[in-house]
Amino acid sequence: MKKSQILVTGATGKTGAFVVEQLIERGFPVRAMARIRDERSLRLEDLGAEVVLGDFLDLVSIRNAVKDVNGVYFCYPPQGDSLVEATTIMSVAAKDEGVEAVVNMSQITSRQNARSALTRHHWLSENILDWADVGAVHIRPGYFAENLYMLNSQSIAEEGKIYLPYGDERHAPVAAEDIARVIVGILSDPASHTGQRYVLTGPRNMTITEMAEVFTKVLGKTVEYVDLPRDVWGQILAEKAGLPKFLVSHLKAVADDHKNGIFSAQNDLVERIGGKAPQSLEDFIENHRSIFTKQQPELAAV
Repeated sequence: MKKSQILVTGATGKTGAFVVEQLIERGFPVRAMARIRDERSLRLEDLGAEVVLGDFLDLVSIRNAVKDVNGVYFCYPPQGDSLVEATTIMSVAAKDEGVEAVVNMSQITSRQNARSALTRHHWLSENILDWADVGAVHIRPGYFAENLYMLNSQSIAEEGKIYLPYGDERHAPVAAEDIARVIVGILSDPASHTGQRYVLTGPRNMTITEMAEVFTKVLGKTVEYVDLPRDVWGQILAEKAGLPKFLVSHLKAVADDHKNGIFSAQNDLVERIGGKAPQSLEDFIENHRSIFTKQQPELAAV
């Protein structure tokens, strides 16, 4: 039987590139949407994907991207305040083109009364896609394991320190590759998942102090957690890392949510839907050992 064609948006991002690769491995024809042609998009072409350039905020562009596809992975980058507009455009185009399934990247914190505008917009986007009746499935990952190196790789390498304002609460870090496996599992059999909201986690719920102990064991050097005041951390993100105000505000709200226990979750959905147990923190650190042991600019991948 001929496989359904899948559109992957954000195809050069953390989860998108893995989704493209895993879909192609399963024999699906893949259309990968990217913003520009660069080394990352050329790699996707080499894998066998049809690469198209697209703009989330251009309806004509999105109509062209979704033409003749059966399923979509929708992943809008955390930038500005245009998520609701982008979701509406995707919903209109997907509905008009008869798309049967849309896997939507949301957040574990998604709710209508969140302090973060981005988090509230994710909640609104979930509802918009549901109303569009395009077979939406919402994934709500917990804390990305990749955030550990995007936010702290340099300080771990140089000082043996993890600087975060997360207190003593827990989360179960989950890697982008494992999240992608769930997305592919859903797109392979969307009918059994339509309308669901899946919280996705790694295999072990831990405090940052416990994670620091894992780093110490794997790297063979002492790594400690330093619990920063949230506003001090936000100032560092803005002034030293140069992050935009919108994103700093969101990350500070994420810190509050973490301290309030909203990220504290652990389940087996990655294995049940994705077909393979998520990698442990030990394995993730070992797989990215070079990042955690050499000096490099922090937040380069945010």
